[in-house]
Amino acid sequence: MTAPLTPPHQPSPHDPWQTPEGATEAPYAPADDASERSAELAADIRKGLVVLVVTAVAGLLLGALWAWLAPKVPLISTDKAVFLKDTEGEEAAGADGVFVLLSLGLGLLTGLGAFLLHRRGGVPVVLGIALGALMGAWLGWMAGGWFGPTADVVAHAKAAGAGAVFDAPLKLGAKGALLAWPFAAVLVHLGLTAVWGVRDPEPEFEWGAYYGAPSQAGPAPQDTGSA
Repeated sequence: MTAPLTPPHQPSPHDPWQTPEGATEAPYAPADDASERSAELAADIRKGLVVLVVTAVAGLLLGALWAWLAPKVPLISTDKAVFLKDTEGEEAAGADGVFVLLSLGLGLLTGLGAFLLHRRGGVPVVLGIALGALMGAWLGWMAGGWFGPTADVVAHAKAAGAGAVFDAPLKLGAKGALLAWPFAAVLVHLGLTAVWGVRDPEPEFEWGAYYGAPSQAGPAPQDTGSA
C-alpha cells in the first residue's frame, strides 16, 4: 500500500498558484485607493466650478465689447411712427457678426485658460467650460442691451424729437450665435489637452508586487512513502 503524496486538507507543494513559502502578500488597501479617487474627483469638480463661474462672469465683458464695437442701426422718427433710416442697411447683420467674432475670441481665451488651470483635463472641467461659456454668451447678449441704446424706442424717439436720427436698441438676430463661445472654448481645450495634456502612467502588473518578494526556495520535498 502506497502512502498519499500530500496530507489531506493541505495544498500540494507544486501548486503554481500557491504563494511561495516565506513570501508575504503586499498590503492591498482598496479604501485608500477609493479615498484618493474621491479626493481627485472633488478637486476636479472644484476646478470645474471655478471655470464655470469665471467664464460666465466674462459675459459682462462680451456685452460691453459688443455694445461698443457693433454697428448701430439708425432710426428716424416722425409724428406718427419710427422707421429705419436706411432700409437696405446691413448694420443688424453686422451686429450679429461682431457678436460671433467676439465670442470666438473669448472661446479661445477661456479654453486656453482652463487648460493652463488644469492640464490633466477631465469631465468636470469640460462641463464647466461648456456651461460657463453658454451662460456667458447669454449674459453678454443681455448686457449688450443694457450697455447699448435703450430698448424703449418710443421714449427714445420722443426725446430725440421728430425727424431726428437715433440708434436702435442692440439686438441679436441669429440666436445660434450664442453657441459660438461654448463650441470654441470646448474645442480649444480638448485640442490642447490632446496634444500637451498630462498623461496618467500606464499601470504595470507585477506578480512580485502582489505576492511580495519570494524567499529562496529550498529543494523539492522527496517522496518517502513505501509500498
